Amino acid sequence: MHISRACHDRKAARLRISALPALLAGAMAAGAVHAQCASGAAAAPAPRLLVERFISADCAPCWSEPRGALSPAADALVLDWIVPTAQGDAAALATAAVREAEARLAELGRAAPMDTDTHITDLPARPAARLRISSGLPVGDYVGVTLRLQAAARAAGTYRMRVVLYEAVAAGAEDSPIGRNVVRNAFESAWNKREQLSKQEREEWLEVRAMRIPEGAQPERLRVLAWVQDGAGRILAAAQPRCD
Repeated sequence: MHISRACHDRKAARLRISALPALLAGAMAAGAVHAQCASGAAAAPAPRLLVERFISADCAPCWSEPRGALSPAADALVLDWIVPTAQGDAAALATAAVREAEARLAELGRAAPMDTDTHITDLPARPAARLRISSGLPVGDYVGVTLRLQAAARAAGTYRMRVVLYEAVAAGAEDSPIGRNVVRNAFESAWNKREQLSKQEREEWLEVRAMRIPEGAQPERLRVLAWVQDGAGRILAAAQPRCD
Protein backbone atom coordinates (compact mmCIF):
# COMPACT_ATOMS: atom_id res chain seq x y z
CA MET A 1 0.00 0.00 0.00
CA HIS A 2 1.06 3.54 -0.63
CA ILE A 3 -0.78 6.37 1.08
CA SER A 4 0.38 9.59 -0.50
CA ARG A 5 2.48 11.21 1.18
CA ALA A 6 -11.06 28.34 25.07
CA CYS A 7 -12.18 28.36 27.50
CA HIS A 8 -11.96 27.52 31.16
CA ASP A 9 -14.47 29.74 32.87
CA ARG A 10 -14.15 28.68 36.50
CA LYS A 11 -17.88 28.16 36.67
CA ALA A 12 -18.17 26.68 33.22
CA ALA A 13 -15.62 24.49 31.49
CA ARG A 14 -12.14 23.13 31.96
CA LEU A 15 -9.64 23.79 29.19
CA ARG A 16 -6.49 21.84 28.54
CA ILE A 17 -3.97 22.66 25.83
CA SER A 18 -1.14 20.21 25.54
CA ALA A 19 1.66 18.84 23.38
CA LEU A 20 2.60 22.09 21.61
CA PRO A 21 3.63 25.63 22.53
CA ALA A 22 0.69 27.76 23.62
CA LEU A 23 0.97 30.11 20.66
CA LEU A 24 0.53 27.34 18.11
CA ALA A 25 -2.19 25.62 20.11
CA GLY A 26 -4.06 28.89 20.44
CA ALA A 27 -3.98 29.40 16.70
CA MET A 28 -5.28 25.89 16.22
CA ALA A 29 -8.08 26.52 18.68
CA ALA A 30 -9.18 29.55 16.71
CA GLY A 31 -9.28 27.43 13.59
CA ALA A 32 -11.34 24.80 15.35
CA VAL A 33 -13.90 27.34 16.50
CA HIS A 34 -14.42 28.33 12.86
CA ALA A 35 -14.33 24.74 11.63
CA GLN A 36 -16.06 23.81 8.42
CA CYS A 37 -18.10 21.13 10.15
CA ALA A 38 -19.25 20.40 13.68
CA SER A 39 -20.77 17.25 15.13
CA GLY A 40 -24.34 17.24 16.30
CA ALA A 41 -25.82 18.71 13.10
CA ALA A 42 -29.57 18.15 12.82
CA ALA A 43 -29.23 16.24 9.56
CA ALA A 44 -26.65 13.80 10.88
CA PRO A 45 -28.01 10.38 11.95
CA ALA A 46 -26.92 9.23 15.38
CA PRO A 47 -24.16 6.61 14.97
CA ARG A 48 -25.27 3.15 16.09
CA LEU A 49 -22.11 1.10 15.50
CA LEU A 50 -18.37 1.55 15.86
CA VAL A 51 -16.66 -0.72 13.33
CA GLU A 52 -12.90 -1.13 13.78
CA ARG A 53 -10.95 -3.04 11.15
CA PHE A 54 -7.43 -4.03 12.19
CA ILE A 55 -4.90 -4.93 9.48
CA SER A 56 -1.41 -6.32 10.03
CA ALA A 57 1.23 -4.07 8.47
CA ASP A 58 2.74 -7.24 6.98
CA CYS A 59 -0.39 -8.14 5.02
CA ALA A 60 -0.47 -6.18 1.76
CA PRO A 61 -3.20 -8.43 0.26
CA CYS A 62 -5.42 -7.63 3.25
CA TRP A 63 -5.45 -4.05 1.97
CA SER A 64 -5.69 -4.60 -1.77
CA GLU A 65 -7.75 -7.81 -1.79
CA PRO A 66 -9.92 -7.80 1.36
CA ARG A 67 -11.85 -11.00 1.97
CA GLY A 68 -15.54 -10.66 2.72
CA ALA A 69 -15.29 -6.89 2.64
CA LEU A 70 -17.65 -5.34 5.14
CA SER A 71 -20.07 -2.70 3.86
CA PRO A 72 -21.01 -0.81 7.02
CA ALA A 73 -24.36 0.93 7.34
CA ALA A 74 -24.60 4.68 6.92
CA ASP A 75 -25.01 5.11 10.67
CA ALA A 76 -21.75 3.30 11.48
CA LEU A 77 -18.46 4.91 12.46
CA VAL A 78 -15.70 3.01 10.66
CA LEU A 79 -11.96 2.98 11.34
CA ASP A 80 -9.08 1.11 9.73
CA TRP A 81 -6.16 0.54 12.10
CA ILE A 82 -2.85 -0.58 10.56
CA VAL A 83 -1.04 -2.58 13.25
CA PRO A 84 2.80 -2.34 13.42
CA THR A 85 4.79 -5.57 13.28
CA ALA A 86 8.30 -6.79 14.06
CA GLN A 87 9.37 -5.85 10.53
CA GLY A 88 9.03 -2.19 11.43
CA ASP A 89 9.58 0.13 8.48
CA ALA A 90 10.15 -2.86 6.19
CA ALA A 91 6.53 -4.00 6.56
CA ALA A 92 4.37 -3.65 3.45
CA LEU A 93 1.95 -1.20 5.10
CA ALA A 94 4.44 0.46 7.43
CA THR A 95 3.76 3.98 6.15
CA ALA A 96 0.31 3.92 7.74
CA ALA A 97 1.00 1.79 10.82
CA VAL A 98 0.37 3.51 14.17
CA ARG A 99 1.35 2.44 17.67
CA GLU A 100 -2.07 3.50 18.90
CA ALA A 101 -3.44 0.43 17.09
CA GLU A 102 -1.58 -1.80 19.54
CA ALA A 103 -2.98 0.12 22.49
CA ARG A 104 -6.50 -0.15 21.13
CA LEU A 105 -6.18 -3.91 20.60
CA ALA A 106 -4.92 -4.30 24.16
CA GLU A 107 -7.87 -2.29 25.43
CA LEU A 108 -10.23 -4.61 23.56
CA GLY A 109 -8.42 -7.69 24.85
CA ARG A 110 -7.46 -8.82 21.35
CA ALA A 111 -4.13 -10.02 20.01
CA ALA A 112 -2.41 -8.36 17.06
CA PRO A 113 -3.77 -10.07 13.93
CA MET A 114 -1.65 -12.08 11.53
CA ASP A 115 -3.85 -10.70 8.77
CA THR A 116 -7.07 -8.91 9.71
CA ASP A 117 -9.50 -8.64 12.60
CA THR A 118 -12.76 -6.71 12.92
CA HIS A 119 -14.35 -5.52 16.13
CA ILE A 120 -17.88 -4.10 16.21
CA THR A 121 -19.25 -2.17 19.17
CA ASP A 122 -22.90 -1.26 19.59
CA LEU A 123 -23.34 2.41 20.39
CA PRO A 124 -26.10 3.51 22.77
CA ALA A 125 -29.42 4.46 21.20
CA ARG A 126 -29.71 7.11 23.90
CA PRO A 127 -26.24 8.48 24.62
CA ALA A 128 -25.54 8.93 28.32
CA ALA A 129 -23.43 12.01 27.57
CA ARG A 130 -23.39 14.74 24.97
CA LEU A 131 -20.22 14.72 22.91
CA ARG A 132 -19.19 17.16 20.19
CA ILE A 133 -16.03 17.35 18.12
CA SER A 134 -14.81 19.76 15.47
CA SER A 135 -11.57 20.40 13.64
CA GLY A 136 -9.95 23.39 12.04
CA LEU A 137 -7.93 23.78 8.88
CA PRO A 138 -4.40 22.32 8.87
CA VAL A 139 -1.63 24.72 9.89
CA GLY A 140 1.76 23.41 8.90
CA ASP A 141 1.99 19.82 10.12
CA TYR A 142 -0.84 20.16 12.64
CA VAL A 143 -4.61 20.35 12.78
CA GLY A 144 -6.59 21.78 15.69
CA VAL A 145 -9.27 19.65 17.33
CA THR A 146 -11.89 20.80 19.83
CA LEU A 147 -13.66 18.25 22.02
CA ARG A 148 -16.63 19.13 24.21
CA LEU A 149 -18.31 16.74 26.65
CA GLN A 150 -21.38 17.29 28.78
CA ALA A 151 -22.34 14.54 31.21
CA ALA A 152 -25.32 14.01 33.47
CA ALA A 153 -25.23 16.32 36.47
CA ARG A 154 -25.28 13.45 38.98
CA ALA A 155 -22.80 11.26 37.12
CA ALA A 156 -19.46 10.70 38.82
CA GLY A 157 -16.25 8.84 38.22
CA THR A 158 -13.74 8.93 35.40
CA TYR A 159 -14.58 9.41 31.74
CA ARG A 160 -12.07 8.55 29.05
CA MET A 161 -12.26 10.31 25.68
CA ARG A 162 -10.53 8.97 22.60
CA VAL A 163 -10.00 11.22 19.59
CA VAL A 164 -8.91 9.77 16.26
CA LEU A 165 -7.49 11.60 13.26
CA TYR A 166 -8.09 9.48 10.17
CA GLU A 167 -7.55 9.72 6.44
CA ALA A 168 -10.60 9.00 4.28
CA VAL A 169 -9.49 6.95 1.27
CA ALA A 170 -12.15 6.47 -1.40
CA ALA A 171 -12.83 3.07 -2.94
CA GLY A 172 -10.47 2.54 -5.86
CA ALA A 173 -7.81 4.87 -4.47
CA GLU A 174 -4.47 3.74 -3.05
CA ASP A 175 -5.01 0.21 -4.43
CA SER A 176 -7.97 -0.41 -2.10
CA PRO A 177 -11.19 -1.71 -3.69
CA ILE A 178 -13.20 -0.45 -0.71
CA GLY A 179 -13.38 2.86 1.10
CA ARG A 180 -11.08 3.19 4.09
CA ASN A 181 -10.81 5.45 7.12
CA VAL A 182 -7.14 4.95 7.98
CA VAL A 183 -6.16 6.02 11.48
CA ARG A 184 -3.21 8.42 11.28
CA ASN A 185 -3.05 9.73 14.83
CA ALA A 186 -4.99 9.40 18.08
CA PHE A 187 -4.98 10.54 21.67
CA GLU A 188 -6.82 9.69 24.86
CA SER A 189 -7.83 12.03 27.66
CA ALA A 190 -9.38 11.44 31.09
CA TRP A 191 -11.89 13.53 33.02
CA ASN A 192 -12.49 12.71 36.67
CA LYS A 193 -15.56 14.66 37.64
CA ARG A 194 -15.30 13.83 41.33
CA GLU A 195 -11.80 15.33 41.57
CA GLN A 196 -11.94 18.08 38.98
CA LEU A 197 -15.32 19.71 39.43
CA SER A 198 -17.09 21.23 42.42
CA LYS A 199 -20.85 20.93 42.80
CA GLN A 200 -21.27 24.49 41.62
CA GLU A 201 -19.32 24.06 38.42
CA ARG A 202 -21.01 23.26 35.17
CA GLU A 203 -20.82 19.62 34.07
CA GLU A 204 -18.73 20.24 30.98
CA TRP A 205 -15.28 19.38 29.68
CA LEU A 206 -13.67 21.34 26.87
CA GLU A 207 -10.35 20.26 25.42
CA VAL A 208 -8.35 21.77 22.58
CA ARG A 209 -5.49 19.84 21.01
CA ALA A 210 -3.16 20.30 18.09
CA MET A 211 -2.75 16.89 16.46
CA ARG A 212 0.25 16.19 14.29
CA ILE A 213 -0.35 15.26 10.65
CA PRO A 214 1.91 12.29 9.81
CA GLU A 215 4.27 12.47 6.87
CA GLY A 216 2.57 11.31 3.69
CA ALA A 217 -0.99 12.05 4.80
CA GLN A 218 -3.07 14.23 2.50
CA PRO A 219 -4.55 17.03 4.65
CA GLU A 220 -7.67 17.41 2.50
CA ARG A 221 -8.60 13.81 3.30
CA LEU A 222 -8.22 14.10 7.06
CA ARG A 223 -11.23 13.73 9.35
CA VAL A 224 -11.80 13.27 13.08
CA LEU A 225 -14.09 11.28 15.29
CA ALA A 226 -14.32 10.69 19.03
CA TRP A 227 -16.00 8.59 21.65
CA VAL A 228 -16.28 8.65 25.44
CA GLN A 229 -16.19 5.64 27.77
CA ASP A 230 -17.02 5.17 31.43
CA GLY A 231 -14.70 3.54 33.94
CA ALA A 232 -15.88 0.07 32.89
CA GLY A 233 -15.02 0.70 29.25
CA ARG A 234 -18.61 1.09 28.05
CA ILE A 235 -19.03 3.64 25.28
CA LEU A 236 -21.46 6.32 26.40
CA ALA A 237 -21.46 8.46 23.26
CA ALA A 238 -19.65 8.88 19.95
CA ALA A 239 -19.47 11.76 17.51
CA GLN A 240 -17.92 12.92 14.28
CA PRO A 241 -18.24 16.18 12.36
CA ARG A 242 -20.77 16.22 9.54
CA CYS A 243 -20.89 18.65 6.64
CA ASP A 244 -24.19 19.73 5.11
